[in-house]
Amino acid sequence: MTSTKRLWVVLATILIASFAALGLVGREIYHAAPPVPQAVKTADGRVLYTREDVQTGREVWQTTGGQQLGSILGHGAYVAPDWTADTLHREAVAMLDLRARRSYHRDYAQLAQAEQAALRGELQVELKRNTYDAASDTITVGDDRAAAMAEVAAHYDALFGSDPSVRQLREQYAMKVDTVSDPERRRMMFAFFHWTAWQSVTNRPDSNVTYSSNWPADELVGNTPSGASFMWTFISILLLIAGVGALVWHHASSSHEEEKSVVPAADPLRGITLTPSMKAVAKYFWVVAALFVVQVTLGGITAHYAVEGQSFYGFQLADILPYSLTRTWHTQLGVLWIATAWLATGLFIAPAISGHEPKFQRFGVNFLFVALLVIVVGALGGQWFAVMQKMGLATNFWFGHQGYEYTDIGRFWQAFLFIGLMLWLALMGRALWPALKQKGEHQTLTWLLFLSTIAIGLFYGAGLMWGRHTALAIVEYWRWWVVHLWVEGFFEVFATAVIAFLFSRLGLVRATTATAGVLFATIVFLTGGVLGTLHHLYFTGTPTSVIALGASFSALEIVPLAVIGFEAFDTYRKSTTPGWVQAYRWPILFFVAVSFWNLVGAGLFGFLINPPLALYYMQGLNTTALHGHTALFGVYGMLGIGLMLFTLRCLKPQAIWNEKLIATTFWTLNAGLAAMALFSLLPMGLMQVYASVTHGFWYARSADFMHQPVVQLLIWLRMPGDVVFGIGCLALAWFVARLWIAPRERQDERPVGGMVGTKGSAPAGSRLR
Repeated sequence: MTSTKRLWVVLATILIASFAALGLVGREIYHAAPPVPQAVKTADGRVLYTREDVQTGREVWQTTGGQQLGSILGHGAYVAPDWTADTLHREAVAMLDLRARRSYHRDYAQLAQAEQAALRGELQVELKRNTYDAASDTITVGDDRAAAMAEVAAHYDALFGSDPSVRQLREQYAMKVDTVSDPERRRMMFAFFHWTAWQSVTNRPDSNVTYSSNWPADELVGNTPSGASFMWTFISILLLIAGVGALVWHHASSSHEEEKSVVPAADPLRGITLTPSMKAVAKYFWVVAALFVVQVTLGGITAHYAVEGQSFYGFQLADILPYSLTRTWHTQLGVLWIATAWLATGLFIAPAISGHEPKFQRFGVNFLFVALLVIVVGALGGQWFAVMQKMGLATNFWFGHQGYEYTDIGRFWQAFLFIGLMLWLALMGRALWPALKQKGEHQTLTWLLFLSTIAIGLFYGAGLMWGRHTALAIVEYWRWWVVHLWVEGFFEVFATAVIAFLFSRLGLVRATTATAGVLFATIVFLTGGVLGTLHHLYFTGTPTSVIALGASFSALEIVPLAVIGFEAFDTYRKSTTPGWVQAYRWPILFFVAVSFWNLVGAGLFGFLINPPLALYYMQGLNTTALHGHTALFGVYGMLGIGLMLFTLRCLKPQAIWNEKLIATTFWTLNAGLAAMALFSLLPMGLMQVYASVTHGFWYARSADFMHQPVVQLLIWLRMPGDVVFGIGCLALAWFVARLWIAPRERQDERPVGGMVGTKGSAPAGSRLR
């Protein structure tokens, strides 16, 4: 058996075993999900809320923006509170005050420590006792807790309505007036909030750990890290060190065996024909540039809402574009423009690889483009109507705002996008098919590219696996299939295969070396990447096994990044190759940036929050935003730009690039991202972690903490980085536009690199192979 075949066997084995384990864990999550009772009652039978209230309340919460306005169980936005932690803490304080007044005629805060300790001990016993009765399908609470619930419900009724008494708090939370205009809907939304708080403090049957593994941190109610969180944190660190050692050993023992490639004397892409479908891809990149500008603009507005919750430099923007909407669009557009860049690159290179232009391929590319535009406009428009409370609950699920971060768009638009991805898969497959059948040194690499294409198309379908009333733990399970496996998993494999193919075709690396490298990288990444999905689910109402598997395999996700410096240096060395390779210098430098941010954003900042004990205190804080920005844009955004620039070089081979403009783009994007991370997100996140450890998670997300002068200063310190980053964004958009608007072109017939344009199919000898 050849080494390549052995790698294929290993990859297949890992995928089968990993997805089998992931499926078994999903089954366990389904059976262990916290119950949604038929009713929550007092001891004398008074009904406080029902299952229908919880389910409808969750839909009401979704219309507000869901995880884009505060968070639930730690997942979501960072300006407003985590409603789970806030509800729990407010309820506990109300109960303690009620009992303190009854027993000592003073508020709880005014009592001696011994008196406080006694009341606190009684409270913790009561809150953690599981009173759910499966036979009657009810939860029973005491009269004191019922009174506290009524007090907290009144607070949320005022906050989500228009009560002037909480105007300042509403503004600090970046909420618009009448976020939920119907009082009955506000009552049911509180029922949903309270149910999430109930599961976070109530012990599982026959256990001393709550449904959410004792999360959120709040010593007032007795929520501290579980023993499993400690144990699996240490095990994950041990596995990380062992994995890094093994990978470094492998790299050191095998690197000397690699054959060095001899760079061709001329650009190998010079004689390849541009087909009609390849030319039609250009407009995708116009949209990529436009969406990038809009996304960055919305990001600036969203960040400013942390200072002026309802205004943008005095203008009452929240009346038409509230925080929950700008953040929704900001995160959604980030995924959309990056995905569009990658999809367009695939559509461009598929005919180039095979030298085959299938019939109606150009029509399919154009049709897919129109479909993507309809999805973007329809999905974002539906979210506006939802957040502005102009849509019914059932309609909202299908056309409005689902409320789940990164999978916010309505179900109709999700299904439409899935169909679009299937069309993309078909277009890729029919164009690649001749190359897939052709024997040669590039065949294995082509198959890797095609299989990653299949995975991208199919795995978005995980977002269609839940319904309006599916258990929240199951929704989170499938949502992270999309966010982690689709975006972070198989797009990574696709990108690795595309870059390897491009480098091998340019003669910068041997095809056999590229094939083995991609297979090995895919094996190492997916070994931790598939089951590493579970690290997002530690505290969402899942059993302890999720912590065990998630901690172990998410640590292995970081292992490949230990040798990322070698990859970065090797990629940079390619960019310095003299001669015609300089035509591809800037795309290659963006690939270098991908390696850097992979190490920093995905590796350093990712592992900062991945271990269970770390995530227990850091989930839902700006440490998560730190990882999100540096990994999503730093890795996938930079990669999308690099692939776009490579394709543009081939689309416009005669164009003279504005070197100053593209250099400005590269350095300002990287410098702006670094400044945003180091001057604002990192220090603010670490301050929140300290507050979470010392006072509780609820305090780290409270208005009292977030509106301290030093925290507000750190928010303002985002501006320099944001401005620099924005300059890079505009420079990129102008660079792309100038390739078509009065471009400067060489007058000679020899392009600097890329493809000579003709109509029709490429000749058999002129292909990207």
